[in-house]
Amino acid sequence: MDPIKNPFSPGAGNRPPELAGRDELLKRALLALGRIKAGKSERSPLMVGLRGVGKTVLLVEIRKKAEAAGYKTMMVEAQEGLPLARLLLPGLRKLLLSMDTGKALGEKVKRGFRVLKSLLSNIKVAVGEVEFRLDSPPEKGAADSGQLESDLADVFVAIGEAAVENGTAAAIIMDELQYLKEAELSALIMAVHKISQEKLPLILVGAGLPQLAGNTGRAKSYAERLFVFPQVGALKEEDAGIALQEPVRAEGVLFTEAALAETYRQTQGYPYFLQEWGSQSWNLATQSPIDLDIVREAGKHSISNLDQSFFRVRFDRLTPREKDYLRALAELGNSPQRSGEIAEMLGVKSESVAPLRAGLIGKGMIYSPQHGDTAFTVPLFDEFMRRIMPELPKPKKKSRRIGRSGPSLRCSPWGHISQFNK
Repeated sequence: MDPIKNPFSPGAGNRPPELAGRDELLKRALLALGRIKAGKSERSPLMVGLRGVGKTVLLVEIRKKAEAAGYKTMMVEAQEGLPLARLLLPGLRKLLLSMDTGKALGEKVKRGFRVLKSLLSNIKVAVGEVEFRLDSPPEKGAADSGQLESDLADVFVAIGEAAVENGTAAAIIMDELQYLKEAELSALIMAVHKISQEKLPLILVGAGLPQLAGNTGRAKSYAERLFVFPQVGALKEEDAGIALQEPVRAEGVLFTEAALAETYRQTQGYPYFLQEWGSQSWNLATQSPIDLDIVREAGKHSISNLDQSFFRVRFDRLTPREKDYLRALAELGNSPQRSGEIAEMLGVKSESVAPLRAGLIGKGMIYSPQHGDTAFTVPLFDEFMRRIMPELPKPKKKSRRIGRSGPSLRCSPWGHISQFNK
């Protein structure tokens, strides 16, 4: 096969050549966009799913369709350690600039810039090496309290009013929302609540890991009335077959049915992995149809690639204790596991690894499907952990006292002295 004609391009956020099995998700998002633009109330969609299921691809597709429907849009990706206001300000400025029709700026657009300047006055924002600036004077009494919850709502309302003045609508599209701190998520929810109450043509469309739904509920109890949380999961076998077969068919090539079935078995229908297996299968095949033997060989190459990139970059962020925790979780299987069973595998009490578990959730490595359960956010990561760490971490020895009489020191299960005991 000519590698230049390879239709598959596995990568972060790359649109697959055939966006199979996502019609219903896109339809629901477009309905929300249409209703908001028409001045109707509608809950904002926040898509949730594991890594590699195509959430970013869907957000990009929604943005394209929103712009085709006359929306002004901005798209940002939340990052660990980057404050929400600093994340949003450059995009919000561009959103207002997009409402500049070349004629004299309307009063609402001008006010939007002033309100944005009020928010900017309380923080310092740099884009790359250049400090972010606005020439407009600040709007007194708006977005100048220093409290993000009220100030961000003022900014959203000002942008919504500017959209009304311009006869358009605006969409703020945000990825990786699970990285927002609770106070920041609370401010974002309050801003969405405010524009919903005033029925302004501004909508938030977002995506994040599965914990996002629970995070919003903890941030604001009324979040479930503002948002819907469409689940983005693995493709059904029929849709996975379409995602593989149609792109190669366009190049005059086919997969055999057995090859499609084996690819689905190995990838479990996760879109990113389908692209990886499809790409490797194309490069290994010498003729059409691509058969079972080629797919099996492609699986070896795909796993090697994933181990060196997709999985490895996540593994390298972990501390030794975090790696031990995930290895114990992997030993128990790929389904959600009870926290107590993971701790027992490590030879410690549940409460001693609770901070470790919280840190891994914060890093986006695991999530809690329900109270007390723990699961990987990255599909097939359990298999990777077993490959890269063939041996289970040795259970920690139980606590023991040092000394026979008088005050003594107690060693923690992790090997350090933790407290004095009388």
